[in-house]
Amino acid sequence: MEDEAYTDIHGKPISLDCQKHCSFCREFTVSSPKVSIGKVMAYTCFVWLAAYTVFFFTENTAVLTGAILLTLFGMMLHIHLVKVDHESILIIGSVGIQVSSSYASGRETSTFIEMSQVKDVAINEAIHMQQIIYYLCILLKHPSGPDDVSGVVPLFQSSKPRLNCLVKVYKSCQEILSKC
Repeated sequence: MEDEAYTDIHGKPISLDCQKHCSFCREFTVSSPKVSIGKVMAYTCFVWLAAYTVFFFTENTAVLTGAILLTLFGMMLHIHLVKVDHESILIIGSVGIQVSSSYASGRETSTFIEMSQVKDVAINEAIHMQQIIYYLCILLKHPSGPDDVSGVVPLFQSSKPRLNCLVKVYKSCQEILSKC
């Protein structure tokens, strides 16, 4: 795909990479910017300065120890559980769809959905606070009837790309699904 500038719902830049492995297999990867060392340093300095101020008046060393442990533990949790570097979907016609997320710590999660369970891929909208957010999702077939939907699997939950990025992925997914 051509290089186009994409942003998330907050206006931060993201990138979309599309790899066409064959006519019925495509992979889409949405990447977010890496962890900002400047922000990490700013938050750490703020917490430690506040702790040192409390220590200065109380002379309690537990305050400094607690601040150091809190920031270290908080950073580890953030990069291991929250900060997603990139999310991808691999769609293989007549086989299934694999949804993967790669975290800043190197941890990866993957989910595979068989094509027999997939009803369709759709762009849905949700109202969050005072704005409308669009998201790509997989509609799952209900076992009782072909027209019923049993569930919705949202895609790109962490990167939250805007509609122009979702439309590119949606059109490619529909090309593959129409061949199944």
